[in-house]
Amino acid sequence: MQNEKLILTRFAQRIIDHGISVPVIFFLEMTKYLTFMGSQMLVFFGPIITSFVKSDSYYKLAEMLEDRNNIEYLIKEIEKIEGNK
Repeated sequence: MQNEKLILTRFAQRIIDHGISVPVIFFLEMTKYLTFMGSQMLVFFGPIITSFVKSDSYYKLAEMLEDRNNIEYLIKEIEKIEGNK
């Protein structure tokens, strides 16, 4: 559980580093009730996407995004890190 929070915090930091925190928060808020379907789409497109990124971390992220609580944590973490800037 703690490892998942660390991964989500790193993911939130990457989002902020790329300067896309506002669109990501809007997108997550709009789609958080469809998280299971979204994570299954990530699994479906996994063979293509993992040719560009590490497959272990990609599939771990897809698994974590199945849980709506993790989406809420990610949103709050992005907001917290943005607020500390």
